[in-house]
Amino acid sequence: MKYALVTGGSRGIGRAVCIRLAGMGYHVLINYLKREDEALKTLSMVKQAGCEGSLIQFDVADYAAVESKLGTWQEENPDAYIEVLVNNAGIRKDALMIWMENNLWQDVLNTNLNGFFYPTRFLLKNMLVKKYGRIVNVVSLSGLKGLPGQVNYSAAKAGIIGATKALAQEIGKKRVTVNAVAPGFINTDMTAGLNEDELKNLIPLSRFGQPDEVASVVCFLASEQASYITGEVVSVNGGLYT
Repeated sequence: MKYALVTGGSRGIGRAVCIRLAGMGYHVLINYLKREDEALKTLSMVKQAGCEGSLIQFDVADYAAVESKLGTWQEENPDAYIEVLVNNAGIRKDALMIWMENNLWQDVLNTNLNGFFYPTRFLLKNMLVKKYGRIVNVVSLSGLKGLPGQVNYSAAKAGIIGATKALAQEIGKKRVTVNAVAPGFINTDMTAGLNEDELKNLIPLSRFGQPDEVASVVCFLASEQASYITGEVVSVNGGLYT
């Protein structure tokens, strides 16, 4: 059995990634923090896609929780290792910088940056020992272009992009690849409050994207077919920014 972990896997892009990975034959560990009802829906969809899955609840930004939950899983599955990690969990707390409170800055950087660092560091050792692994980080158009009202989110996602490129160079010789996917405006809970009719006029393809369109790129980078791609950032934004 092959194993994959998707953080923030209960909804949106994370859910779409879980379903596609199940179709690729992976037992998918669906990470979530609060919405167990949505995580259970994702688990049901994973099973319908033809593979097993399981829920694993922890806060990706909590070092002790990451170590405890992933450590327990490893103890219970001593002959297995997680060969695919999709760092999808993240939050936005938008505000213009002049009115940005300290907690808005710290919460967004903590969840997005530490939420990449803690799970990746924990799982990396086994990938290096086994000499095979796929790490895919879901970043954002905001981390490439920068968006007003998102100085915190742009900084966090740009930081993950830099970490993606650096880590790819550290571990490439061990056949572990690290890539990022940068979605633009995608129809998920995170964009529910945006004016799609107005914003789609800025997009050459004249529409928002769908979670599965992002998931298809994520899962290609997570596949064996992407073995010669590392340190890259692939945009999925309808041509909004190239």
